[in-house]
Amino acid sequence: MAYNGRDQEYGGHALQDLPAGSSQYHLPPQENDEEQGRGLLNSGYEQDRLGARTPPDRPVSAYSLTESYAPGASSAMPGQGPTGYGDTGGSFGQFGNLDANAPFPRPDSAFDPEDSWVERQQQPQMGGGGGLGRSKTRKIKLVQGSVLSIDYPVPSAIKNAVQPQYRDAESGTEEFHKMRYTAATCDPNDFTLKNGYDLRPRMYNRHTELLIAITYYNEDKVLLARTLHHTMQNIRDIVNLKKSTFWNKGGPAWQKIVVCLVFDGIDKADKNTLDVLATVGVYQDGVIKKDVDGKETVAHIFEYTSQLSVTPNQQLIRPTNEGSQNLPPVQMIFCLKQKNTKKINSHRWLFNAFGRILNPEVCILLDAGTKPSPRSLLALWEGFYNDKDLGGACGEIHAMLGKGGKKLFNPLVAVQNFEYKISNILDKPLESSFGYVSVLPGAFSAYRFRAIMGRPLEQYFHGDHTLSKMLGKKGIDGMNIFKKNMFLAEDRILCFELVAKAGQKWHLSYIKAAKGETDVPEGAAEFISQRRRWLNGSFAATLYSLMHFGRMYKSGHNIIRMFFLHIQLIYTTLNTMFAWFSLGSYWLTTSVIMDLVGKPNATSGVHAWPFGDTGTPIVNALLQYLYLAFVMLQFILALGNRPKGSKFTYIASFMVFGLIQGYILVLSAYLVVRAFDTPIGDQISFASTDAFLNSFFGGSSAGGVILVALITIYGLNFIASFMYLDPWHMFHSFPYYLVLMSTYINILMVYAFNNWHDVSWGTKGSDKAEALPSAHVTKGEKNEVVVEEVEKEQEDIDSQFEQTVRRALAPFKEEEEVEKADVEDGYKSFRTGLVVCWLFGNILLIVCITSTNFDNLGWGEPATERKAHYFQFLLYATAVLSLVRFFGFLWFLGRTAHSLSDYFPFRFANSYESWQFVFCCFIQALQQRIRHSPPWAPTFIMLKIWSMKKEQKDAENAEGQASGGKKKKVTAAQLRVQKDLSELSLGSTMKTEFPDPDDILNFVLTIDPDEGMYRSGRFTFDFAINQNFPHEPPKVRCREKIYHPNIDLEGKVCLNILREDWKPVLNLNAVIVGLQFLFLEPNASDPLNKEAAEDLRNNREGFKRNVRTAMGGGVVKGTNYDRVLK
Repeated sequence: MAYNGRDQEYGGHALQDLPAGSSQYHLPPQENDEEQGRGLLNSGYEQDRLGARTPPDRPVSAYSLTESYAPGASSAMPGQGPTGYGDTGGSFGQFGNLDANAPFPRPDSAFDPEDSWVERQQQPQMGGGGGLGRSKTRKIKLVQGSVLSIDYPVPSAIKNAVQPQYRDAESGTEEFHKMRYTAATCDPNDFTLKNGYDLRPRMYNRHTELLIAITYYNEDKVLLARTLHHTMQNIRDIVNLKKSTFWNKGGPAWQKIVVCLVFDGIDKADKNTLDVLATVGVYQDGVIKKDVDGKETVAHIFEYTSQLSVTPNQQLIRPTNEGSQNLPPVQMIFCLKQKNTKKINSHRWLFNAFGRILNPEVCILLDAGTKPSPRSLLALWEGFYNDKDLGGACGEIHAMLGKGGKKLFNPLVAVQNFEYKISNILDKPLESSFGYVSVLPGAFSAYRFRAIMGRPLEQYFHGDHTLSKMLGKKGIDGMNIFKKNMFLAEDRILCFELVAKAGQKWHLSYIKAAKGETDVPEGAAEFISQRRRWLNGSFAATLYSLMHFGRMYKSGHNIIRMFFLHIQLIYTTLNTMFAWFSLGSYWLTTSVIMDLVGKPNATSGVHAWPFGDTGTPIVNALLQYLYLAFVMLQFILALGNRPKGSKFTYIASFMVFGLIQGYILVLSAYLVVRAFDTPIGDQISFASTDAFLNSFFGGSSAGGVILVALITIYGLNFIASFMYLDPWHMFHSFPYYLVLMSTYINILMVYAFNNWHDVSWGTKGSDKAEALPSAHVTKGEKNEVVVEEVEKEQEDIDSQFEQTVRRALAPFKEEEEVEKADVEDGYKSFRTGLVVCWLFGNILLIVCITSTNFDNLGWGEPATERKAHYFQFLLYATAVLSLVRFFGFLWFLGRTAHSLSDYFPFRFANSYESWQFVFCCFIQALQQRIRHSPPWAPTFIMLKIWSMKKEQKDAENAEGQASGGKKKKVTAAQLRVQKDLSELSLGSTMKTEFPDPDDILNFVLTIDPDEGMYRSGRFTFDFAINQNFPHEPPKVRCREKIYHPNIDLEGKVCLNILREDWKPVLNLNAVIVGLQFLFLEPNASDPLNKEAAEDLRNNREGFKRNVRTAMGGGVVKGTNYDRVLK
């Protein structure tokens, strides 16, 4: 269907709805890569969503479902010449030969938000009615009877976008006509040619020189497009080399480069990124299979070679004419893992699966979101090409600062920018000179593939938890907490193992010409969480490298390299020691500077600054107490709270430490100025070398020390930055760093070390993968194993592709993540506030009473007198409180003495008589003491009274037996049960019944859940309590046969407090609440019915369906269940 003008019905395909004179595709970007304002799709949306209002005027679309899009096919559009995907004059299907330089407002995306990704994966019914059901079916033979590998036709727009010179050169293959899909049902180690798996570059007998890997977790489509598009531009830089003696030999350069994208799980992936990849051609909806003949798919692998790219601001780049700015064909492998199994596992797919088949010379690692600068990947590769012993390298990573550097107004971004810059200027070059760069960041690094094969990768993959069962104690589950933290910085392990590889002389290097740009955390919570992993991982990995330095002697490094490696060992050891004591060093530096300024030597004639001799010591003391208080607060927060749950407290901490550090910087500047009040010539002697050294380093003057500090701390940073021709960070980021540098220790390191135990590993299954279609195997002709599936018509593929492109090119709207109130975070925050108030309140009391810093204020008493008076106050207060307690005891005893009549041979008529008795006893006891009576006299009297009372009771019992009467005895268990029942607070969904009203030890409990999986059911439990209660728990059994992981078919209940966790302090209410909770949230980790528990763990939706079936009296897994529905 086509749009026929204003006020008419319109339908068909969304991509046709464009204003007249517009061009949906434009020339490739120039070298500066400033896409904005350079052509197509750079205008904001000005049209309403399709169907909401009257569409704009435009020509009648020539696109229809019946078009063939074969080369040479054309359709006419008003005012346009011949068009078609096969047209080589720059056309792209329905959009014709439109002016590429004419920008236009782009319409809103027209895809249905309900058209979810999962729904698009479902296969159409075979042999159905209209629509896609009219398609034929085809049978695909499994490779070696187990490997499902299928070629799918790509949309005509993608196929015909390939330039003729490339398409014609590969006319004997299906490289540009079909996308290849492989369902890998094996471990990465088993993805081998022997097992039937293969990849297109090897199938086409191509040598892979450069394998570029992009690892992805959950980034949005803008971040993925940023990395992929700039990677393709870097490949263009390599292909366009005219004087290269390597890339132009043995075939086209583009055939020597492969780009591999590895997505860490379906569930976490942003589905909009899949639309971007589908627009490029390396992915299609409705292709993936969750299992093959019941064997779960581990990874979905797509392969295609494309010349299309999508820019970060959603512009589609296609080749045009024969210009050098066209993107060359790029061989792509897209690995979509079915489950989230972490980044190390993604690298195992890269190296052990794809790497062993492709056997590349160099592997470049990029994280999704990293933007490689022009020619950066070429610079990395050239480092390996020019140095045969180079095993690994990294480029310069700098923070993404936003347009015009606007993100620098955020202090956290500024300090990270300075940190990155100084690391690239001072740290990386130093380590590169030694030959061992301690860390090649995984976001932008490269390795020689044959250098890391063997032990380096073996040690590296010990951190992959999917290998934990196979590796046993050497796996991640068998490691101690130190080694687990070490694998938080797994790239450091790989670097060390590479340099220390036995018999080899591989070294690592920093390549300045290679530059990459990456996002940095902008919030305090994200910054702290990121640095926890970095600091703990780097600390553990550094200790590992120091402890195993001896392995360097087994390597093949020459004596010069070993000499410098020993220097680096000493340098790293000293740095580690300083880092260990940095918390105390910062405090000592702060307090010493404050004391030097606030308490100068009285004989020097210098006064305290800046608040005078009286005010400065007080201000300094307050700031020191504030400093210590906030350091203690960091320990409390780190031990009990998440950064996201205490966001504002951490922001306040950054501000307080920044304020104190700013004050210290001011005091330091004052000390520098005061030190040079005396001419430098008077402080330092130039008479002789010995005199100079003694006066500069050992004299009483401070001039020499201050000069050294100024030059090394500040001067070297400026000098190195200017020599590096990159000094601007010293002006816009260095001031922020000076103010916030103490937070790196007082906040980040404190949080990291207090959360050393936090090593989160594990696999997260995919709910979405459960709904994907399966590949069912049948026997074909000649007894071959085949899979039958629907074969789509080309028109249907093109139709779906239009909707895909519209979704991919829709403008990105960043969704603000709304922080949901976490109940546990609220509880932890309250606990933290309580502990802080209690602890700091007591500390404040101690400081106010004992500190001498407030003696000079002129008000109050000296500290010694405050201590004495406070001690007197404590004694008097304790005495008064004790008297109050004693008089309360007398009052209580007087009011309740009549209840003690069991111990006396008489009863009191009223409270007055009881009071009189108590008073008389007290007076008599006092008189006995005055008369020096034996101390046991009062005791003797009380024993006599007790004896008389016992005789009276025996006489009463004898009379009762003589008269035939019987006195009923109440047991301790009955008393306790009676008490528990009186305290029960049952809701409307529970009730109790007593079949025998006189027997409270046996009763019935009925539960009618009104929520959860078991709602609308009625469940009856029999309670049987023996005479040892509460020392033994009650016996509980369910009358009905129900499908529940914690209740077996005999009605036995698995509840922890009914077994090993029972304590006499627990009551019946706790048991009943526990039973109620079993119906709200069944516990699959502690089952009685193992089949139900496994069902709940593996397929929660299927478990819900089975529960409803069982509650209706149905059959589940061959077992009949009682009907319990109300």
